[in-house]
Amino acid sequence: MAAIDSSKQDSRAAGLGVLLAACVSALVVNANTSAVTILLPAISQDTGAPVDTLQWAVTGYMLVGAAVIVTSGALGDVFGRRRIFLAGLVLFVISCVLIAFSTGAAGVIGGRMIQGAAGSTILACGMSLLSVDSAGAGQLRAITLWGAASAVGAAAGPLIGGVLVGVTGWQGLFWIDAAIAALCVPLTLRTVRESRDPDRPREIDVLGTVLVAVALVPLVLALSESGTWGWLSFPTIACLLLAVMGGVGFVIAERHATTPLVDLALLRNRVLVGATLAILLVAGVINALMYLLSLYFQNPDGFGMSALEAGLATLPAAAAMIAITPLITPLAVKIGARAAVAIGFGLATVGFAALVFVDPSWSYGAFVLPLIVLSVGLGLANGPASSASTAAVDPDQVGQASGISNMARYVGGSLAVAAAATVSTAVSSGRAADGEPADAVLAAGLAGGALLMTLMSAAGVALVLLLRRHRSEPATPLHLAAAAAVTSHTIPTRPTGGA
Repeated sequence: MAAIDSSKQDSRAAGLGVLLAACVSALVVNANTSAVTILLPAISQDTGAPVDTLQWAVTGYMLVGAAVIVTSGALGDVFGRRRIFLAGLVLFVISCVLIAFSTGAAGVIGGRMIQGAAGSTILACGMSLLSVDSAGAGQLRAITLWGAASAVGAAAGPLIGGVLVGVTGWQGLFWIDAAIAALCVPLTLRTVRESRDPDRPREIDVLGTVLVAVALVPLVLALSESGTWGWLSFPTIACLLLAVMGGVGFVIAERHATTPLVDLALLRNRVLVGATLAILLVAGVINALMYLLSLYFQNPDGFGMSALEAGLATLPAAAAMIAITPLITPLAVKIGARAAVAIGFGLATVGFAALVFVDPSWSYGAFVLPLIVLSVGLGLANGPASSASTAAVDPDQVGQASGISNMARYVGGSLAVAAAATVSTAVSSGRAADGEPADAVLAAGLAGGALLMTLMSAAGVALVLLLRRHRSEPATPLHLAAAAAVTSHTIPTRPTGGA
């Protein structure tokens, strides 16, 4: 990843073309990512595929993104950031067209997995293009705008998806996203200059990338299907063993790689490890919550909302997370990152705990306060953790630390969605077998998922033990943009060594 140079002596604004290409593409990718969960019931109805199967449209996207996000940045450094960014845009357009034309689960899931590679490439290389095209105060402004675009896209995605389902059908989101991404191609070709890192070795850790997938895919498969297979069944145990073997193989490969995907020496940094785990947990519970709530709100046995109404129903959570953004860094500076993360996860625990008591008699209004509380908490925990992940390492290690935290974000989302879906389905199936009414079965499933997320948030409080040595940095516009964008990407908030 290109360095962020905050030198005041060399201030150079990013060109309008590269600024538009990077910011518009980041907005589209993040809006697409957050909108898909809202679309799942409509896709299920249209294709005849069960929602449990279409869960892989979410987890598959994140799995591929986790494997590719660091590698795509390395490919940009070696072969040209503009070239790899353009490849990501083209791949994104292809994936959108494939999904829009799909009539079954295979096309949707396959397209989303391709989209995971494309989206992570666009995000990684887009920010690098901004970094090398600007310097000093101009660079800080460019990265701030990029972070704001990412945050707006992530917040607006569910609402945009809901609107389009009613106006164009669920395919409309992908056609519009394909058109916008396609327009970014000629803009990039005409206005963005090519750049490389001449000091970076040309070797790419392909084996490490493959082993990330080998470790994660069977683990997510085991989490997703264990309710059907049984935890002690041969398929589940085989998947878990394969995941362990993939993880061990990854560690061995990284120790011997010339340019490792992950510098394992960084994992001896307690602050980085704590911050990365916090990012993983926050990404996990956010994605799992949106998945379960979207299904509950739109299910006829729940609220029977339309996709648009369900998108609107997520606004309190999104608005609360955006509203807390300007306060995150000043508060973390005042009370310390350790306390901010602990308070954040504590609030999230309280919010999720309230949802454990969900009942068929609840109206939508009963969800609003818990959603606001947990969203404020997750935002408060996420901002300082994301900043700490890059501020706790040496300047020449910031790119690696950012890559680790971004990979953790995808890993957390994929694992938590799979686990929450499995818990919810298992609880619902048990209640249905006991003969309970459909609305009670649905509510029990959501409550089961909420209990899992309560435990995950409570575990986050313990991360204060790893973050106790970290001191928060004074707030700048870049810090505020980084805090806003942390649901989708880590933005380094201080200079790095190298260019």
